[in-house]
Amino acid sequence: MFRTALRNVLAHKARLLMTVLAVMLGVAFVSGTLVFTDTLGNAYRKQSAKSYDDVAVAVTTYADPDDSRKNAGIDDRTLEKIRALDGVAGATGRVSGFAGVADQDGKLIGNGWSNTGANFVPGEDGKDPAYDFTDGTGPKAAGEIALDKDSAEKGTYKVGDTVRVATNGPVKEYTLAGVFTTEDGAVNAGGSLVLFDTAVAQKLYLQPGYYKDVTVTAAAGASDAKILDAVEPLLPEDAEAQTGTQLADDQARQIESGLSNLNTMLLAFAAIALFVGVFLIANTFTMLVAQRTKELALLRAVGASRRQVKRSVILEAMVVGAVASVVGFVLGLGLATGLRSAMSAFGAKVPAGPLVVSPTAVAAAFAVGVLITMLAAWLPARRAAKIAPVAAMGSVHAVATTKSLVLRNSIGGAVTLLGAAGIVGGAAVGKDGRMLIGAGAFFALVGVIVLIPLLSRPVIALARPLLHKVFGVSGKLAGQNAVRNPRRTGATASALAIGLTLVTGLSVLGATMGRAVDKMTTDNIRADYMVSMASGGALDESALEAIRKAKGVSAVSPQQATSLEIKGTWHAASAVTPGAVEKVFDLKTVSGSLATLAKGEIAVAEDTAKSSGYKVGDTLPADFGDADKPEKKNVRIGAVYQGNEFLSPVLVSTDLVAPYETRPFIPEIWVAMDGGASEANEQALVDALGDNPAMSVMDQQDIRNMFGGFINTALNIMYGLLAMALIIAVLGVINTLAMSVFERQQEIGMLRAIGLDRRKVKRMIRLEAVVISVFGAVIGVGLGAFLAWAIGETIRSEIPGYALILPWDRIGIFLLLAGVVGVLAAMWPARSAARLNMLTAIKTE
Repeated sequence: MFRTALRNVLAHKARLLMTVLAVMLGVAFVSGTLVFTDTLGNAYRKQSAKSYDDVAVAVTTYADPDDSRKNAGIDDRTLEKIRALDGVAGATGRVSGFAGVADQDGKLIGNGWSNTGANFVPGEDGKDPAYDFTDGTGPKAAGEIALDKDSAEKGTYKVGDTVRVATNGPVKEYTLAGVFTTEDGAVNAGGSLVLFDTAVAQKLYLQPGYYKDVTVTAAAGASDAKILDAVEPLLPEDAEAQTGTQLADDQARQIESGLSNLNTMLLAFAAIALFVGVFLIANTFTMLVAQRTKELALLRAVGASRRQVKRSVILEAMVVGAVASVVGFVLGLGLATGLRSAMSAFGAKVPAGPLVVSPTAVAAAFAVGVLITMLAAWLPARRAAKIAPVAAMGSVHAVATTKSLVLRNSIGGAVTLLGAAGIVGGAAVGKDGRMLIGAGAFFALVGVIVLIPLLSRPVIALARPLLHKVFGVSGKLAGQNAVRNPRRTGATASALAIGLTLVTGLSVLGATMGRAVDKMTTDNIRADYMVSMASGGALDESALEAIRKAKGVSAVSPQQATSLEIKGTWHAASAVTPGAVEKVFDLKTVSGSLATLAKGEIAVAEDTAKSSGYKVGDTLPADFGDADKPEKKNVRIGAVYQGNEFLSPVLVSTDLVAPYETRPFIPEIWVAMDGGASEANEQALVDALGDNPAMSVMDQQDIRNMFGGFINTALNIMYGLLAMALIIAVLGVINTLAMSVFERQQEIGMLRAIGLDRRKVKRMIRLEAVVISVFGAVIGVGLGAFLAWAIGETIRSEIPGYALILPWDRIGIFLLLAGVVGVLAAMWPARSAARLNMLTAIKTE
């Protein structure tokens, strides 16, 4: 029977090609994901271990530059004490913070959030071991800097050039003293690294004479643990010390944790691709069994048992799965290499290292490929084993019994109802019902897949009159052929339905959330511009003063993040400019007046007022959290307003909190201009800020794009990953049509003999493919929209202005693409059908 199975595989190479391709793609996704994450993890772990090779002990502080008594970091005196400890060969103090470098056009180099500045610490030889200079030297004076090689190349800078650098204050110009290479994580993440003289860095990021971090190197033979024990008593309360080994291990665990999330996401899409592939594989083997009915019946007649026949089909599947797994694994290695290159193309610098092919990746890839193929072939093998030796001898196809169809439809209906009930129930529960929706979605999808053969007849029947009217006899025959074998049509359409369910669900949620972002911006903002730091950090007060002096500015208010404690409860608060805040935000007063902010009173959002029992006129003791001024200050609630998504639930004036904050934390400044948003007004703000590359000036459309950009990026990634499932679905359509043409050779020959020309034969096959594809797409679009509605109900309370949006333009494109998929998938089968010799085809049994 093994020889029989092998012979059948070799005899049906062309028919099994699509199955091999489907399994191959799924295996490639699985193996590529595992190899990619293993390679990435190994490279980052080696890089991490290398960076801590010479570190005996690392000290980290959570330094606050505004507090001269505590949280100020490690001072010079403490650093000298550490250097004097037994076994210590040296101790290096480091400070760091944000530093944005402008290119020759004044634009920021890097991504903003990982643009970093640090201090250059030369040893006795004048070199800092953390950096390898390719040109020039490290900064030796206040007006010099060094720049990482990638950033210098992006900015076309060379040693001796003047470079504009911004921290959280005004832009300053420095002379480029040197260019270096580094394995610093900020640079690898697509950012930049600027090295300052130590005194300059301390002034910029901390305080003179203080360091944020310290690295300690050990003398030969000294124990890291003993050095750690000696260092810890010298440190301030907020400092944390670890050995270099502990730090490397912690970072390795963090890397593994981060990569595990990526691994899980990619494997989830691999699972979807394989799930779609199951239908293609099952369909292929079902058709092969149907075509070999006489052969299998003959085997039974000459003594083969049911078990042997079943085993023969499963062995055939195993051989196909093994071949596909080998090819898929090789393809997966290429995919892993491509993903690594793609990361570099997007600005993330991946550390050098070999491709890591672990035994787990090899075993998983082959196990998935072979087991999935054998599992998908199990039902066709079971049907093959049931073929009666005599009854099947004169039959070309095994016809499903009425009993089996009734049982299938009954089970499918019950599972679909169960899934729908779970989805509706989860939507009714709200945000706690997401797990229930997930379970319901699985059962609903399985149920619909089981029911698709039943659904195919009435749904396709609706399109048949149109097909006949527009395309004549070719359209009529295509409609009849599409429902001739409901199981085959259903299995083929199921693959497209799964892919379109996911794509439609994501598109509906993306469109809905995009509209909510637009509405949130329109309903809450009156300002023409928002000014913020590219790093996401705080703006300096000097930026606020500069904007106020800019030409054409009519109103300016910071959104200064602060907090206060009222009656034992801490509330996030926004410190704003009274009189201007109403001009830059759309604030609707429920009671009282926002003008009272100028009198030192506060305003509370309506929801917070209701939950806390506050009302206008209440005078309450408030604690602003300043250790120097621990006494509480009585504040009066002067207004209750409808909540605004861009402001905290409590509003205070900047003057009220000024005595309690040495350096205000200002993430945003909102600006209204005479004449609204325009190129001239935007340029006036840019000029007022000193053409600072680290500060972004965004109008309302830019704000919408910023929030909507995250949604669109996520959608594009999802679409790209789901493309694998859709490719396999296309292979399924090709496979089905190719098998159908093979089965219907005699019929096609008869049609040609009675006058149906080649062009009409091609059209018939193409229309059949389009009908099957669009049918699957319609099912997928309907189910996807239903799931998107349910998921939307669970996030409605978290997204202001949420209202379900059906993107009819995208849905129309999906249906159109499904039709195009059908046309493309039918090209080869249609050409084969049209080229059949009618006399030879008529003689075919």
